[in-house]
Amino acid sequence: MMLRRLSRLFLAALAVLAPAVAGAADAWPTRPVKIVVPFNAGGATDVVARLLAQKLTEAWGQSVVVENRAGAGGNIGADVVAKSPPDGYVLLMTSGSIVTANPFMYRLMTFDPARDLVAITNVASGPQVIAVNNAMPAKTLKEFIEYAKKNPGKVNYGSAGVGTQTHLAGENFAAAAKIEITHVPYKGESAALTDLMGGQIQMVPSNLGAAINFVKQGNIRALAVTSRKRSPELPDVPSASETLPGFENIGWFGLMAPAGTPKSVIDKVYEDSAKILRTPEFRAALAKQGMEPVANTPAEFAAAIATETRMWEKVIKERGLTAH
Repeated sequence: MMLRRLSRLFLAALAVLAPAVAGAADAWPTRPVKIVVPFNAGGATDVVARLLAQKLTEAWGQSVVVENRAGAGGNIGADVVAKSPPDGYVLLMTSGSIVTANPFMYRLMTFDPARDLVAITNVASGPQVIAVNNAMPAKTLKEFIEYAKKNPGKVNYGSAGVGTQTHLAGENFAAAAKIEITHVPYKGESAALTDLMGGQIQMVPSNLGAAINFVKQGNIRALAVTSRKRSPELPDVPSASETLPGFENIGWFGLMAPAGTPKSVIDKVYEDSAKILRTPEFRAALAKQGMEPVANTPAEFAAAIATETRMWEKVIKERGLTAH
């Protein structure tokens, strides 16, 4: 009899608490939310984060601010998020390489992406563009490859940092083209593109979203996009596969949170972000950057990260790529 009474009291208490717990989840966020971008302002990761932050601010009635924490191929900013309180008020806009390639590139990682971060949704994806300084004599991708072969090791290419998507895109392209080019890492794409325009380096395999305006303004020359098909935003620029059959390299940018963040918060961020990503307005904004929305579920995103992680582990070990 005593056990039955205690059971009834316990169930009654749960019934009273359940609406309060649900109400608390519905009320989130009650204060500003921060999205950490682990690169300098102006790169593709930053562009995607700011587009989404603006719309989430409108949806939540709370400020969603973007904070740039660059360095170590994105590891510094990602570490900040991994060690933040798991309450959803500090999120990470990651590029794919940080959580799939960096664990195998860097000898010392201060966090474990698989253990310390949880997937929310892949926000956007898009190709890179192989862009060169206007003084480069090569006018086509084929001519660039021929130039690099005649000048082995003398062509310098910039990236957003060691292990970043742009670095790996450069390695992937060099391997496919069978050329030797020298990697020059920066703390973000914008810095690499600035030096490309200034002539300090000869090429950047930049995410299209970061380089597209410079290409359209004539500040740099686009030789090819790394998608299988031409980009609608740069229809006169060939795809790399037109010169290197089968070649493709796609980057992505997704939201993650510290491990232990309540599922109710993860689900809310996902659901509200997915609604925004599916709007014609947001799709059009991404299209101008040469990207498209993804909006997969947390489970789908986690599975995609795991698959890509296994792929990069194999590639990085085969090529002997390392970073300090």
